[in-house]
Amino acid sequence: MNHEQDLPVGSRLVQVPAATVVLEGNLTLPPQAKGMVVFAHGSGSSRHSPRNRYVAQVLNEAGLGTLLIDLMTREEEIQEAATRFLRFDIGFLTDRLLAATDWLLDLPEARDLRIGYFGASTGAAAALRAAAERPQAISAVVSRGGRPDLAGHALFRVTASTLLIVGGHDLPVLDMNYEALEKLPGDKQIEIIPGATHLFEESGALEEVARLARQWFLHYLVSPAEDLGTLVQDDLMEELTERPEEEEL
Repeated sequence: MNHEQDLPVGSRLVQVPAATVVLEGNLTLPPQAKGMVVFAHGSGSSRHSPRNRYVAQVLNEAGLGTLLIDLMTREEEIQEAATRFLRFDIGFLTDRLLAATDWLLDLPEARDLRIGYFGASTGAAAALRAAAERPQAISAVVSRGGRPDLAGHALFRVTASTLLIVGGHDLPVLDMNYEALEKLPGDKQIEIIPGATHLFEESGALEEVARLARQWFLHYLVSPAEDLGTLVQDDLMEELTERPEEEEL
């Protein structure tokens, strides 16, 4: 299957240099983008993940740019399928994410946008460690079912505003996230999705993840005036959608 033919309008395939290799990614910049979110994919995942693409679409519709980047080359992914080693090498994943971040900072059409990270599983640990390494560049981090414990002592240096989203039935990861929350020094919050497991496959779970991520990034990546207008409009639409019909007297 040619995934590149399925790119949304306004997206393009990009190649990002990272040391001796070139990484592939999907860059989407809505008209008058308000901020940029870089996705750090988790264990065994890629930029073609339906879950990450759905979240990216929700962010794009809110006026946020996205970069879905493969942190491994195709050759490395083939090797990883057999060894399952690199997905837990947080230092390796962090270096690749930092390379993508530095590339984005030099991109003319994105260099004036505030940047956030959306990390899943082990990718969340890489996102947090990278945020600690680039405190002036990264304004916000959202973790979906992440392993922030794998970020180690870097958690104490994360100044980016961080949202940890965990499934209520993902018990081991839930405990790890509560412990990590205590170590984060900046603005932070944890959101539990009741009944959800690690992959948020339950009905409505991923939609809630996307809604929470959208609100977090709009709040911390967008200027206050733009942020207020977008959130008021979104909240009004949700209220009208969820409001039950009044019974006739």
